[in-house]
Amino acid sequence: MARGRRIRARLRWSNLYTFGCLRPNISEEVPHPLQGPGYSRTVYCNQPQVHERRSLFYCKNNISTTKYNAIMFFPKALFEQFRRVANIYFLLAACLSASPISPFSALSMIAPLVFVVGLSMAKEALEDSRRFLQDVKVNRRKASLHRGNGVFGLRSWQKIMVGDIVKVEKDQFFPADLLLLSSSYEDGICYVETMNLDGETNLKLKRSLEATLSLDNDGAFKDFTGTIRCEDPNPNLYTFVGNFEYDRQVYPLDPGHILLRDSKLRNTEYVYGVVIFTGHDSKVMQNSTKSPSKRSTIEKKMDHIIYTLFTVLILISFISSIGFVVKTKYQAPDWWYLRPDDIEYQYDPRKIGLAGMSHLITALILYGYLIPISLYVSIEIVKVLQATFINQDLQMYDEDTGTPAEARTSNLNEELGQVDTILSDKTGTLTCNQMDFLKCSIAGTSYGVRSSEVELAAAKQMASDLDEEDSDLSNFPMQKKGNAPWENVRRDEEIELETVVTSKGGEDQRPSIKGFGFADSRLMDGNWSKDPNAAVILLFFRILAVCHTAIPELNEESDSCTYEAESPDEGAFLVAAREFGFEFYRRTQSTVVVRERLSASGQVVEREYKILNLLEFTSKRKRMSVIVRDEEGNIILLCKGADSIIFDRLSKNGKKYLDATSRHLNEYGEVGLRTLALAYRNLDEQEYSDWNDEFQKAKTTVGPVRDAMLEKVSDSMERELILVGATAVEDKLQKGVPQCIDKLAQAGLKIWVLTGDKMETAINIGFSCSLLRQGMKQICISTANSDSVINDGKEVIKDNILTQITNASQLMKLEKDPHAAFALIIDGKTLTYALEDDVKHQFLALAVECASVICCRVSPKQKALVTRLVKEGTGKTTLAIGDGANDVGMIQEADIGVGISGVEVMASDFSIAQFRFLERLLVVHGHWCYKRIAQMICYFFYKNIAFGLTIFYFEAFAGFSGQSVYDDWYMILFNVVLTSLPVISLGVFEQDVPSEVCLQFPALYQQGPKNLFFDWYRILGWMGNGLYSSLVIFFLVIIIFYDQAFRLNGQTADMAAVGTTMFTSIIWAVNCQIALTMSHFTWIQHLFVWGSIASWYLFLLLYGMLSPVYSKTAYQILVEVLAPAPIYWAATILVTVTCNLPYLAHISFQRCFNPMDHHIIQEIKYYKKDIEDQHMWTRERSKARQETKIGFTARVEAKIRQLKGRLQKKQSITGILSPL
Repeated sequence: MARGRRIRARLRWSNLYTFGCLRPNISEEVPHPLQGPGYSRTVYCNQPQVHERRSLFYCKNNISTTKYNAIMFFPKALFEQFRRVANIYFLLAACLSASPISPFSALSMIAPLVFVVGLSMAKEALEDSRRFLQDVKVNRRKASLHRGNGVFGLRSWQKIMVGDIVKVEKDQFFPADLLLLSSSYEDGICYVETMNLDGETNLKLKRSLEATLSLDNDGAFKDFTGTIRCEDPNPNLYTFVGNFEYDRQVYPLDPGHILLRDSKLRNTEYVYGVVIFTGHDSKVMQNSTKSPSKRSTIEKKMDHIIYTLFTVLILISFISSIGFVVKTKYQAPDWWYLRPDDIEYQYDPRKIGLAGMSHLITALILYGYLIPISLYVSIEIVKVLQATFINQDLQMYDEDTGTPAEARTSNLNEELGQVDTILSDKTGTLTCNQMDFLKCSIAGTSYGVRSSEVELAAAKQMASDLDEEDSDLSNFPMQKKGNAPWENVRRDEEIELETVVTSKGGEDQRPSIKGFGFADSRLMDGNWSKDPNAAVILLFFRILAVCHTAIPELNEESDSCTYEAESPDEGAFLVAAREFGFEFYRRTQSTVVVRERLSASGQVVEREYKILNLLEFTSKRKRMSVIVRDEEGNIILLCKGADSIIFDRLSKNGKKYLDATSRHLNEYGEVGLRTLALAYRNLDEQEYSDWNDEFQKAKTTVGPVRDAMLEKVSDSMERELILVGATAVEDKLQKGVPQCIDKLAQAGLKIWVLTGDKMETAINIGFSCSLLRQGMKQICISTANSDSVINDGKEVIKDNILTQITNASQLMKLEKDPHAAFALIIDGKTLTYALEDDVKHQFLALAVECASVICCRVSPKQKALVTRLVKEGTGKTTLAIGDGANDVGMIQEADIGVGISGVEVMASDFSIAQFRFLERLLVVHGHWCYKRIAQMICYFFYKNIAFGLTIFYFEAFAGFSGQSVYDDWYMILFNVVLTSLPVISLGVFEQDVPSEVCLQFPALYQQGPKNLFFDWYRILGWMGNGLYSSLVIFFLVIIIFYDQAFRLNGQTADMAAVGTTMFTSIIWAVNCQIALTMSHFTWIQHLFVWGSIASWYLFLLLYGMLSPVYSKTAYQILVEVLAPAPIYWAATILVTVTCNLPYLAHISFQRCFNPMDHHIIQEIKYYKKDIEDQHMWTRERSKARQETKIGFTARVEAKIRQLKGRLQKKQSITGILSPL
């Protein structure tokens, strides 16, 4: 590439930056000693033929997040299927069905098993193929690769090898972990966005070695070779140790030279790099874990139920075998009609042991209908259909991006309804990485009339909730005259709320400008020049326009600039300055040009500032300063930073606006805005000259003390500042995030935030989305400082952390205020120790007692470890949600992983376009799916017990002979056709309440985490119902038919007639039972329930019409035998009513005397009380919220308590003064 491409980037940032681009002196560049295990990797740069040898062949660059592969699919998928104990039983039964002792044909046992297992495996293959296609999409991305002789060409990511030279252009992702060789900037620096890795939106500065700066075009790589010796693949994102051997010199490498896969090149035209780690060796993939096989809590519990049924099956099989042995040994020899002289071995009384064992196997197969083989396949079908409804829910469709919700696996649908803890990423998940300049404080005056999203949502919530408080407040004991103060308080609050809500309307009157949400006529359109403090306001605007490191890009058509800034905050400040009339227009190596509009007339003046020094922002310094010389020759230090840092550095005469500014900062923080303080300092020539000499001396110092000296010299300059004001920007939350968090909190869910961002940023977001609020007590667990971590031993640090945890626990126990709320905040460095075995349980015990938990500066591995700790430590269902590759580990570790349309979606179980859709996914679909699956499984066991036990009862009546009362076709069709569709419709369409009511009554969600519909009490209740029904069906039919005339000629019923009548009663009883179970009917449910009963009669009619060769004893059984007999119809009705009467009585009693939440809501909706009595409906809604200490609801309740306290205080003062 021609060197001309570098003209735009002539800025030598290494000369401008103080800390970020600081290069070691050549004399300091001592190679790293790479000895011992963990440092075996050798990379031969630009020598692909060397890496083709087996000894140096590293892993390919393709990645895979699938659960299966082509070779392992069948063995692994079969293993997954036969982890289900029922499938193991049916496999054994299918094998035994080929023997002569089987009561059924081999086909009737093998075919259902193959169908069930095959369908489940097909579903697994379909779902995993979606992950595979996502992997293919990533692996086939194109990158520019050196093909030889200085020629670069496109090649897919998966074909990139270790040692290859790659060219990456602006806004592209790095395809592998690279060593930076050069960039479009002459001094070889580049900007990198690592949001996918650590959640940080601030751009990181990377630098190349001085030795490779000349490799700045394609042709320069024609003869380039070099060798890298470095550490082996590991998950540490922030460390790297290696040496680069080039041109007979050895240069040490550090993390500042490395570009990590899945980070993005920003603000830099292009870079060249050499591949060090590929594919699963890259650091981001080292932080991920293999796709686990996840099973829902209900499915695991279902295994225990099947164990119980197996116990029952074995028990009754033993009883049957004992009965058979007794009958065979003592009675069978006297039954001459059985020809005891010519009998098979399984009935031979002389070989009673063998006969008993044979019958035991027969019984185990015969009573197998107690274990519902179709349960699994029915659940698979239901879950796929549930997932389809989730995918097609228009309420979770994002119109902006055209992205629907997607259930990438349907195995966990019901798990969505049992979540206890949500672990969320911050950047890109809660926020949308957009900052809006919203308010500011200048010279002690606050500007900006628009409200933040937090204010708007809180005001809306409070406006509705204050009305509900009227009735409660009216109960306060007060004198008549005492009403006035409360009315005044209420009036003040209503005016305040009205102001907040109506201020939103002003936003739409001006065109929307990205990064600028400010509105205040006092500062806009040059009106600020009329203000008495115009000089201070002017300085405020100039600090915004000059104190930064951004690069302007001029749009020649519109003659306006856009900015490439290191952070969204900085970009928002520059957009704000431009809108105020101070447009940052051009930057050279040593100057900044600003176009200033100083009056309402619109006249623009270009003003140039010479940059003398730039002391950039770091997380340790928490401030940024620039020293400039203006056109008048004045030297000024302009500074912006965290208020706690700036306020400590003010001069005595610089605190004029301190009190007012502090008050404004508190107000801004309370409504979730991110704040910075702005200050300045005038310098004289001699003062600056003396300081600059010290500064240059520190920069050229050799040795490890250089950084400390630079920090000391910089610190000495950033003193004696004069406060100008403060900014407040809104870290734009994703649409609906605060409301979603509030609703989830009302549903009783705990929310943890795990972010790679620094603590201050995470805390600000905590306030923005109401995970934190004013008055909440923050518990910060941290290591004292970096020096102590280095100097103290590991045990000392752990003891210190344990002490902090113990003290915090004691503080919470001693807290007497029932409304007190605690928030736990911990950083990644401390978390390293807190997650060790001897500390983690104390840490978890503290965390679960806190209202909210925020973990800052955590690595992807730590996110996964925290998720595992919560999942295993609490034993409750966890859900992890994130949007970046750094979230893959925790998404895979959690019981449920939700991705927000990013890299991690490949590894997630569900994907949604926005965080706000999580509310509907859990509170609506999760609630429905849990109840549907729970009721469906309970009903399945009920109907199979009711059916299976009748076979046992009849065998006892038939001398334990192994004879079934039912035709083989009846038994095959029972689960497959005659009772399958109603139960599937229950699992797919059942709704205890509509979706809008789920959202209005979030406490209904707690029915899932409390497991109210699938606890042992309910399971055993349904089993008991099945036992009762089986007794009624069998004995009532036997009693009716035993010695009664069945036909007109007085004949009694034969086994076929009794068995068919009994089976008809079962079909009616179980289908009527499911009709009573359903709360929500559509035409589909009616069709399936009543259609199943009708299909039984249709089958009997058609089956009876077949030749007796096929229909056997069922020939014309309906037309000629059953239909003409009134006793058949009477028995069917009597048995059906008797079976369902106890359940009907139970639900009637429960609804009248001990109703559940959804029963009350159903009744209100049925009688339309929600329309006729709005006050009652509102009151019931307010009750249907879990007590929470986070979210807007908690803020509103805290505000109302404050108002009540103020009222009581006024009443007490009035009471004291009234006697006077």
